[in-house]
Amino acid sequence: MELTLEHGREQKLPLRTLLHTMALAREGDRREGILLRQGQGWFQVSGMGHEALAAVAWTLQPDDYIFPYYRDRALVLARGVSSYALALAYFARQASSSGGRQMPGHYSDRKQNIFSVATPTASQCLPAAGAAWAAKLEGSHRVVVTSVGDAACRQGEFYEAAAFALQENLPIVFLMEDNRYGISTPTEHFFPWSVGVLNPAIVQRVNARDPELVFEAARSAVKKARQGKGPSFLWCELDRLCSHSSSDDQRVYRSAEEIALDLARDPLDILAARLIERGEMTAEEWDEERELLAQQIDEEYCAAAQEEAADPGAVTDHLFGPSVPLSAPPVRFSEPANMVAAINQTLHAALTANQRVLLCGEDIEDPKGGVFGLTKGLSRQFPGRVFNAPLAEATIAGVAVGMAACGWKPVFEIQFIDFLCPAFNQLMSQVSSLRWRTQGEWNCPLVFLAPSGAYLPGGSLWHSESSEGIWAHIHGLQVMEPSTPEDAAGLLWSAIQGSDPTLILLPKHIFRKRMQVPETFEAVPPGKAAVRRIGTDVTLVAWGNCMELAEEAAARMEEEGVSVEVLDLRTLHPFDSATIELSLAKTGRLVVVHEDSRTASLGQAIVAEMTSHPERWNLFFAPPQIVARLDVPIGFHPALEFAALPSLEQVLAALRTVME
Repeated sequence: MELTLEHGREQKLPLRTLLHTMALAREGDRREGILLRQGQGWFQVSGMGHEALAAVAWTLQPDDYIFPYYRDRALVLARGVSSYALALAYFARQASSSGGRQMPGHYSDRKQNIFSVATPTASQCLPAAGAAWAAKLEGSHRVVVTSVGDAACRQGEFYEAAAFALQENLPIVFLMEDNRYGISTPTEHFFPWSVGVLNPAIVQRVNARDPELVFEAARSAVKKARQGKGPSFLWCELDRLCSHSSSDDQRVYRSAEEIALDLARDPLDILAARLIERGEMTAEEWDEERELLAQQIDEEYCAAAQEEAADPGAVTDHLFGPSVPLSAPPVRFSEPANMVAAINQTLHAALTANQRVLLCGEDIEDPKGGVFGLTKGLSRQFPGRVFNAPLAEATIAGVAVGMAACGWKPVFEIQFIDFLCPAFNQLMSQVSSLRWRTQGEWNCPLVFLAPSGAYLPGGSLWHSESSEGIWAHIHGLQVMEPSTPEDAAGLLWSAIQGSDPTLILLPKHIFRKRMQVPETFEAVPPGKAAVRRIGTDVTLVAWGNCMELAEEAAARMEEEGVSVEVLDLRTLHPFDSATIELSLAKTGRLVVVHEDSRTASLGQAIVAEMTSHPERWNLFFAPPQIVARLDVPIGFHPALEFAALPSLEQVLAALRTVME
């Protein structure tokens, strides 16, 4: 069996090597099961029965990408990951790919282009589509392979990835690994093919118990992708020759007869018998090889067990990337300007300076240029760099992950922050933890822009939320919110230059407000608050739309003889506690105002941070106050909206309270 590779070389599928790899995977799974029963380890997920998919590795080039899932042990071994590396991962050793942060079976290898596995099923599909889109835009011959379990094929993100791949004619191959079970639930009536939602013309059914059949199907699909003919969907029928995981016992829900039938179709036995029948090895040689593999695995796991355990002192390492030198945004205005214009000019500068910057979002192409005009004129000036996205926020976020992981700088617009919820799985599963869970080996320095907030009557609860407390709670995601044109440009420019995923909230009430701007704009580093007004009696912390309230309240209090220092937080996560503390040391009084609801809010986090440290607690002359939205949605009628939001009177009352 031969494969014609891209550069004209021909390579045979090395069946003996393939069998060796499959057996190595099986022996590793078996060893981990024994160790777990001996109390050595915490968890195991096995790939027994899925080993024939290792044949896919021989259809790929070194620069191709694999986005696997947790049963692909044999595939990642065939790609070049060592069994010793998997042993380190099983014992959660510091030297493992995740430094003990990931469960076993959550493979990752940047050198081999094996993307880090996340547990939430099918969450890898959209990043894989993003990587494939990057390959297409680069004009490369790179191919992406992503695998997904049969039960996970009912996840919406699988369908979104399939739709995007077909829409953009992407070089991607989907391996749908159908072992007929989602833990204990038979998937026969759930599988996409069974319910008729997949076009038969794009799906190829494969007996994935036979590695040679897998190879033939994968070779054809990869060749198709490499030639620019679009995605393929391989329905790989195989058997799970084990329980779902070490926390499961399949004998509870499967009959002995059914289990025996599956074991009789073991892919290792199928390939070994074929090679023996062909005279390529003897039964004795096969037995001897299995014994040697068992010895190898035993030695490797014994050695891995002696390695240094995961370091608890390093648990916060790699949450964010290292600081990078920041240049000032090349934006200039000769007259008062607003944040919308500053964002537009900054995006123009970024597209000019870096060919890897790409914009995507709903309705952002001209002539619309976005519902708020943030991207007006850019698709005309930068054809092929500014794209309308489908009405699918998970697609926007997930595709951005894959592109950023492949070296692009995606700046993707979310039309309203209220609509980010469909992307929450990608934010939690992929965006925020990718760097941390791979110890910095993978990262996704993407930027999301999202108009945010209320104080604009008529938006109602679907267009008026800010919810920054939710977004700031996502570890590993920078959250920023400017209140001036120069900060809008400075924060966006810094985020594009930076190495971390960033969400920039754009306060709708004031982002069209024309303001005086400096002659030159400065870089705005993340995590640094700005002192907008110097004072000596009270520290008033705000951000976004509420900066208008804060500044007006400070001016009113000055008439009453109270000097208010106004801090603009700018970066909400991680926020600048040092600047707040420095101000508090001068004033002894703290008021926080924000338009997010009060319960579990960022305001409460700031107050907790300032009062939970003895050295800070001793600075207070009065109990700190929070002025926030009521814990209700925003109503459509203006009277309902303003009844829920912080008002000038409430801010003044809080300032007077701390002065009593």
